[in-house]
Amino acid sequence: MDNFREKFTKDYLKEIHTILNVMERDLVKKMDTIATILLKARTERKTIFIMGNGGSASTASHFVSDLSKGTIVDGFPRFKAIALTDNIPTMLAWANDASYDDIFVEQLKNLMEPGDVIIGISGSGNSANVVKAIKYANENRGITIGISGYDGGALLRCAQENIHAPSNYMQRVEDIHLLLEHLLTSLIREEQQRQKK
Repeated sequence: MDNFREKFTKDYLKEIHTILNVMERDLVKKMDTIATILLKARTERKTIFIMGNGGSASTASHFVSDLSKGTIVDGFPRFKAIALTDNIPTMLAWANDASYDDIFVEQLKNLMEPGDVIIGISGSGNSANVVKAIKYANENRGITIGISGYDGGALLRCAQENIHAPSNYMQRVEDIHLLLEHLLTSLIREEQQRQKK
């Protein structure tokens, strides 16, 4: 095997391990807090909206899929979850007719009710459309969660609750974001299965 490839692979995995070690202590509390927020929203029949751009858009869609299907346990209610990334014609209409910064906030203006949960995912923490939607949700009695990387950017400063992956390497940040949504939805499912016994 080429030495560069071997070193790159080992270094990449080592960096993921290092970032998770840095986050671990804080994550235990954050998983508890965010699981509580999501379960309360489900009990109260509130909607969970998730958004992001690029790789974070695919994480938003994946997160909604896991919440909507991957947490189902007989005897427990189901989540109401929507990925604001998935209505492409609506996003393109707002991007074309107003601004790309409006593609999420304008959807929230149609759909969001007080007490709904709005999750913004941004590797840099500075995606203007995500930050704008989070600020709107804050101003209209939404419950906001930011998932970011790098230094957390504007998203870390404006979301009510945050998960921050401290890395300046976008792919590693996105890896960790996906791992954390799997952790959260698996936690919810397994806890429900345990409660059934």
